[in-house]
Amino acid sequence: MHPTTVHPLRPKSSVPLCACALALLTLTACGSNPPEKSTSAAAVTNTTGAAQPPIKIGLALGGGAAKGFAHIGVIKMLEANGFTPAVVSGTSAGSVVGAMYASGMSSFELQEKAVALDEAKIRDLQLSTGGLVQGQKLEDYVNEQVRNKPLDKLGKPFVAVATRLEDGERTVFAVGNTGQAVRASSSVPGVFQPVSIGKYHYVDGGITSPVPVDAARKLGADIVIAVDISNKARGAAPGNMLGALNQSIAIMGQKLGAAELERADVTIRPKVLDIGPADFSQRATAIVEGEKAAVAAMPEIRKRVAELQAQRAQAMKLAQQQADEARLQKCMNERSRMQKLSGMVGLDSSCEKP
Repeated sequence: MHPTTVHPLRPKSSVPLCACALALLTLTACGSNPPEKSTSAAAVTNTTGAAQPPIKIGLALGGGAAKGFAHIGVIKMLEANGFTPAVVSGTSAGSVVGAMYASGMSSFELQEKAVALDEAKIRDLQLSTGGLVQGQKLEDYVNEQVRNKPLDKLGKPFVAVATRLEDGERTVFAVGNTGQAVRASSSVPGVFQPVSIGKYHYVDGGITSPVPVDAARKLGADIVIAVDISNKARGAAPGNMLGALNQSIAIMGQKLGAAELERADVTIRPKVLDIGPADFSQRATAIVEGEKAAVAAMPEIRKRVAELQAQRAQAMKLAQQQADEARLQKCMNERSRMQKLSGMVGLDSSCEKP
């Protein structure tokens, strides 16, 4: 199966009542049964009185070839501090790590996989006008790691972002073949051959969405943590073809990516700019840099979570007040005539104020 794309008023009385009338009214009010409280009002009260739903953290993992090992370090520190992501989106290298994490692997399992990874398992060289790397090995490797589960059957909601070659349209893969979607998202033009899915061809998602913040938000994330490992133009030309291609893609997506990054709640930037796009020998360094950057971002993450919790608590309090007022008003309206007369002199307690 191919992957596919995818808001009490009281009446005034001018007539004084005699003591006998008062006594009679009092007895009448005490002997009367208060009106039943409405079911709908009780339902509102129960709903608004419930505990806050958990904050849903979304993780947007950006592209950056071998720098992508830094994502593992970020995930390790998020989990260690109690911020386990609920939804994940990934572009290019971020889609590889994201798919494996969403399949159910822990951050430590990801690290074990990274240390044991043999480049030959994911790189199949083949002379072609479309690119030097076919990409089938990468597809097979990812499918093996996720136990051949399709995107919509992974343990966490996950999407991979690619670019449609025919018209440059950003494409978000949410269902279908996980390995094929990751392969499409990771197909650096000129290095990987474009991936044919249906009637279109797809290449690296970094061209249109270097860090897929919007995709994570659409998965239902309350707070989006973006991890940016993309190359930045630093006034020097890269020393090899792959480096030049990666930097070209980064430059193309830089302005578009900057606008999308602004929509993230927190952005983590591991210091991995000096790691080459094909330098798998520095995977341990990249993981450590990811850990350090995530730890540095923890105060901001805690602040964002606390702010959202406070906003939700205030909204729930307001909803509770409105529900109580509605219940009181309904009770007042449903009182008997004698209860209303008793209420004029403060002798009716059938409707308690919240």
